[in-house]
Amino acid sequence: MTRTNELGQPIGAPLPDWTPRPIPPRRVLEGRLCRVEPLDAARHADALFEQYAADSEGRNWTYLPYGPFDSAREYTEFARWAAGLDDTHFHAIVDRATDTPVGVASYLRIDPAMGSIEVGHLSYSPALQRTPASTEAMYLMMRNVFADLGYRRYEWKCDALNAPSIAAAQRLGFRFEGIFRQAVVTKGRNRDTAWLSIVDGEWPGVARALEGWLEPTNFDDAGRQKTPLSEWMPAPSSE
Repeated sequence: MTRTNELGQPIGAPLPDWTPRPIPPRRVLEGRLCRVEPLDAARHADALFEQYAADSEGRNWTYLPYGPFDSAREYTEFARWAAGLDDTHFHAIVDRATDTPVGVASYLRIDPAMGSIEVGHLSYSPALQRTPASTEAMYLMMRNVFADLGYRRYEWKCDALNAPSIAAAQRLGFRFEGIFRQAVVTKGRNRDTAWLSIVDGEWPGVARALEGWLEPTNFDDAGRQKTPLSEWMPAPSSE
């Protein structure tokens, strides 16, 4: 039911108990398959560069504003810069089976007053792409935002031409919101930006879907999923 003010104008739902959320602490998020930990150039950079080298064509970097990197030293300098940022929290994704860093993800556009935060700077090595660990890493970061810190909105943005990124977000429960045209100039070219999000009211259903899909019983002895994540996800609300 739409609420109106004393002037008869429609207004949003009240949030009488809302308080600003804490800035995410830089801490380790532990999962069964991976852990997500604050990026440390000394500990992670060499191994990440080695893992990224398996992407010999550099496809991983097409839609990111940096990379590819020509040497371990160059990537280490980048990682040192990224780890030192105050307004963006870079994390390494570490495969628990091998204790090897295999990817990076970050929190950015952190807005405690509005309860909004973005996940971005996703760079998965071939060893992480299309694995259950990659899904678990995103689940751990979502759970931290919604369940632990009480944020209202979790954003995913990418180049509007990056169809795999949009599909990955929607698979994880993000809902497409629209495209900001000519939003960014990057690597000397235009970027229209696609916006997607999950909000707090959707989180319980998304959490159940991710947790159910990640259960060991959902995979056969060869590690193949029995039921795809799309069948676990709740249908989008019509509201």
